Amino acid sequence: MASHIVGYPRMGPKRELKFALESFWDGKSSADDLQKVAAELRSSIWKQMADAGIKYIPSNTFSYYDQVLDTTAMVGAVPERYNYTGGEIGFDIYFSMARGNASVPAMEMTKWFDTNYHFIVPELGPHTKFSYSSRKAVSEYKEAKALGIETVPILIGPVTYLLLSKPSRGAEKSFSPLSLLESILPIYKEVIAELKAAGATWIQFDEPTLVMDLQSHQLEAFTKAYSELESSLDGLDVFIETYFADIPAEAYKTVTALKGVRGFGFDLVRGTQTLDLIKTAGFPAGKYLFAGVVDGRNIWANDLASSLSILVGLEAIVGKDKLVVSTSCSLMHTAVDLVNETKLDSEIKSWLAFAAQKVVEVNALAKALAGEKDETVYGTEVGFFSANAAAQSSRKSSPRVTNEEVQRDAAALKGSDHRRPTNVSARLDAQQKKLNLPILPTTTIGSFPQTMDLRRVRREYKANKISEEEYVKAIKEEISKVVKLQEEFDIDVLVHGEPERNDMVEYFGEQLSGFAFTVNGWVQSYGSRCVKPPIIYGDVSRPKAMTVFWSKTAQSMTSRPMKGMLTGPVTILNWSFVRNDQPRSETCYQIALAIKKEVEDLEAAGIQVIQIDEAALREGLPLRKSEQAFYLDWAVHSFRITNCGVHDTTQIHTHMCYSNFNDIIHSIIDMDADVITIENSRSDEKLLSVFREGVKYGAGIGPGVYDIHSPRIPSTEEIADRINKMLAVLQTNILWVNPDCGLKTRKYGEVKPALSNMVAAAKLLRSQLAGAK
Repeated sequence: MASHIVGYPRMGPKRELKFALESFWDGKSSADDLQKVAAELRSSIWKQMADAGIKYIPSNTFSYYDQVLDTTAMVGAVPERYNYTGGEIGFDIYFSMARGNASVPAMEMTKWFDTNYHFIVPELGPHTKFSYSSRKAVSEYKEAKALGIETVPILIGPVTYLLLSKPSRGAEKSFSPLSLLESILPIYKEVIAELKAAGATWIQFDEPTLVMDLQSHQLEAFTKAYSELESSLDGLDVFIETYFADIPAEAYKTVTALKGVRGFGFDLVRGTQTLDLIKTAGFPAGKYLFAGVVDGRNIWANDLASSLSILVGLEAIVGKDKLVVSTSCSLMHTAVDLVNETKLDSEIKSWLAFAAQKVVEVNALAKALAGEKDETVYGTEVGFFSANAAAQSSRKSSPRVTNEEVQRDAAALKGSDHRRPTNVSARLDAQQKKLNLPILPTTTIGSFPQTMDLRRVRREYKANKISEEEYVKAIKEEISKVVKLQEEFDIDVLVHGEPERNDMVEYFGEQLSGFAFTVNGWVQSYGSRCVKPPIIYGDVSRPKAMTVFWSKTAQSMTSRPMKGMLTGPVTILNWSFVRNDQPRSETCYQIALAIKKEVEDLEAAGIQVIQIDEAALREGLPLRKSEQAFYLDWAVHSFRITNCGVHDTTQIHTHMCYSNFNDIIHSIIDMDADVITIENSRSDEKLLSVFREGVKYGAGIGPGVYDIHSPRIPSTEEIADRINKMLAVLQTNILWVNPDCGLKTRKYGEVKPALSNMVAAAKLLRSQLAGAK
């Protein structure tokens, strides 16, 4: 029985690639140094999977930024502004597209389906000329082969690549990148020919857009594409991989009928209805089924007995020699290796499986199907299946998972929509009388640069190398520096810079019950940016105040309004590894009640402006439209729970970033926040089109005026131009001026001039508006 891994984490167990990338970007190391680190990581990953017994080992899953950008490089679809003149695309062009440079901004970045991973959105127009410009897929296959390891090269399929693209600047809005299908397929043919010549026998095409609600002409594009590629694929075994959701019946019918395709991979964790589809609609004879029964999106140990039962049922349908045990999606969405977690509670640790352990689970299931069940693993005397069954039982019966008081409080939420009693317009009037802000008030999103000294202080405090008194003193000094800096720039509503926080979700999870934490459980978010998601294993509550001390301290340093900074319940949920033994909505309501207590404590402490970030609300939106209304209902309700009890004069802000918000704008309005700051600049001000189309927004709103995920510093004139575009569709009295997102990933040398230019632009516009009266 064969085994397969869809993809693997690329950062390394101790974030080796992150540090190599940042060293290269800072000019401290060479391209050769970066490539050496990358080659060592790839070699280690391939050998690990080979040693575990995996038959279908993926290659071309490694990336210096993201796999969609890699595909853009492969097909040579570089926007004109980067002055690409042809040939193999190197780091200069590649990273300029990803991060921008001194003269041109980066390409748009958005979320990869409903994950916290990001990708660089391709920009395509009617005059785009494709050319084979990156041989990465072939070179990595050859690299693995030189190590004696046969791999399956993975390519993002041509239809998914085009469906994820957007019209380039200057193209008509009605232009469809899918119209370029005939133009892009010759590049895929070249890649396939080179892989075949290099000795590849299998190729995996990732076509995850098949799980979306596609129109008939979009489904027809798959048929057209793979019919056109059929002759090129002759002599190769090719399979189509889908993930993240059920595949709709029409898409299933389309994909299983594709010419030249030998197998199909389905997510059977998030796509449980696909199982019924395979049973009722049948599975094509002689084809391979890559059954994604091991969860690539979460860190819970697989219920091996349950998965084995599913696989046995599938075996009867597709045949023993055509069933391949697989992960539900790439393992890049999980942490790397549980072995590195030496400080994790032993009982909780027994419930978990990171990427390395999931590789073992996949192979153990494959062996069990072949009649080798319950062999010893890692040299233990206990059979793998027996140990797994014991861990499953332990988790179900553990008293640390359940808190009856929390469950009662969450159940009592039903029957109320938890709206503030006064409408937003009246609240804004009451708040303005108290805050006395100018028009186009300026603010930032929350965090300020996390310097090496600041990280060292937090690290030493956690390691008990400095006292609590020394730690508090150092953090107060950092807050004071940030406050003075904002006052010097004349920012209107201040933040304390979050120096006590390494991560906006981890910080709160550490202070809430029901959460566990890792030391090395890093997951890539984009580029070199990694996050360490908390693990929600039980019912959630707030034992004590979490932010009040720091917010009061910061407010005492200034007469200007100081925002209390919180992470909202939906974002904490979506940016954590969430328990899978109860509905996500129930866990979210529990978190909302905990945040509600913090909001009320902040208000009682005199904090007049409280920001409850919901950066990930859009991210959690189900991929299928039929499931979206239910999600938005409980997600928006959870946010309202957090602040339904505050006074009209307390201003509630929220923040969202790096997703397409236009399709959920009415749900955003329904959140009933007083002010929302929202990403706008990197997406070519796509958000503003909603207001041009007539959507009325009565609350305060701050579409971001510059992209903080790029080192590029915008000029005063550029920011003023952006504000003017906003004023064309938004009322002056509701518009705020702020960056796209928090500043923690930037350096002070970038932040200071950017904020100075931002405030100067706001003042320029205020002067012009005053003169126009």
